[in-house]
Amino acid sequence: MEIAEHIEILDREGRLLAAAAEQAGTDAAVPTCPDWRVHDLLRHTGVVHRWAASTVADARPSRPAWPEAPDLDGADLVAWFREGHAGLVSTLNAAPSDLECWAFLPAPSPLAFWARRQANETTVHRVDAESARGGTQTALDAAFAADGIDELLRGFHARAKSRVRTPEPRVLRVRTTDVKESWTVRLSPEPPVTEHGDTVPADCEIAGQAAYLYLALWNRLPFPQITGDTALATLWREASGI
Repeated sequence: MEIAEHIEILDREGRLLAAAAEQAGTDAAVPTCPDWRVHDLLRHTGVVHRWAASTVADARPSRPAWPEAPDLDGADLVAWFREGHAGLVSTLNAAPSDLECWAFLPAPSPLAFWARRQANETTVHRVDAESARGGTQTALDAAFAADGIDELLRGFHARAKSRVRTPEPRVLRVRTTDVKESWTVRLSPEPPVTEHGDTVPADCEIAGQAAYLYLALWNRLPFPQITGDTALATLWREASGI
């Protein structure tokens, strides 16, 4: 996906998040994050937005410190969130294509990384806010969801921090059934190694429509379809938290 597409998604998803939070109320429980209430969700995502915006705006060469979350609640907290989200969108739109700054996952450029990462960060937490509000969830674009699965598998879980590991080599397949994408995740005592496509036979396959599978892999929904060794799907559930 293009940088402009990710920024557009970030813009839309942040607005939806704020609206859902406002409708739910900041003291509402967040079913998809059982330890959180909406005020925790807004503070977390609002801090992430400001952290990302400062990294891009100041072209920071190394990881910056986290900003402090404000001692706000209710309408003031929602307004604070909206301000930070709008600032991030504006910062990314104004950033030069040759921006050089710190990033923590592979990407074609730092700007591409931050646009993609913040689009996904905000989308997952928009789903959390809508779970607190109740009612119909806003639909996810299948192509964006597949791109987000790729970031999760080939970005986050390629890092040494990933706890999705097995004592002996195993293979997990992740397959979307609507946009026809698949990934082969090689598990071992080391961090997972993920390749596009069906490169080797799999011990377990998790499959489903891209939008549903995206949220399932972020542990917001149950897995839609599992074939083979279900222990690998259980491992993902138990160990894949970011």
